[in-house]
Amino acid sequence: SKRLWAAHSLVSYSAGSRRIDDYSLEVLLTLGLAFGGYELTVYLHVSAPIMAVCAGLLIGEIGTKQGMSKQTRKYVDAFWKLIDEILNAVLFLMIGFEVFAIAFEASFLVTGVMAIVLALIARLAAVAIPVLLLKPFRQFSAGVIPIMTWGGLKGGISVALALSLPDGEWQPLILTATYIVVIFSIIIQGLTVARLANRFGRAPDLV
Repeated sequence: SKRLWAAHSLVSYSAGSRRIDDYSLEVLLTLGLAFGGYELTVYLHVSAPIMAVCAGLLIGEIGTKQGMSKQTRKYVDAFWKLIDEILNAVLFLMIGFEVFAIAFEASFLVTGVMAIVLALIARLAAVAIPVLLLKPFRQFSAGVIPIMTWGGLKGGISVALALSLPDGEWQPLILTATYIVVIFSIIIQGLTVARLANRFGRAPDLV
């Protein structure tokens, strides 16, 4: 019943949005849906991140197409792009501060290197298995597996999740390993993925 209540709140937003044509008010409605829905799911003890994803899908796929005018969509998109830029800046600022809290011990560094290998293997499995299973039914561009494996970059969300862990024995190790994986992903993978794509084929052909 709690999940139905949360779902009903999302549907109510969609229905109400169709009766309103005021871009400033609809921007506030999307903001209220994001923050109010998050608090509601916390209170109901259901998944707040899943609710946020559902709210994004609702606004992006239903709200913007059926309940918003062209002008409203323009303002809503601009508002949330600005929020995205601000939150990303704050997140990476906090990540920079957390460098001082990371324990760069030899054992932690070794664990971080092993985490890089494990992350790449997990990404390879997540990409290769579906591609191989679907090959009899559709065609894939050459190099889709290595490009998508190497292109699976990690960023601020990974570090943010590690920072959200409660203080404990394993928290410094997890934070250090996560930070090493993210740094490797951004610097090494991010700077070489274009070369890999050019070698195996053009990235747009993968879609």
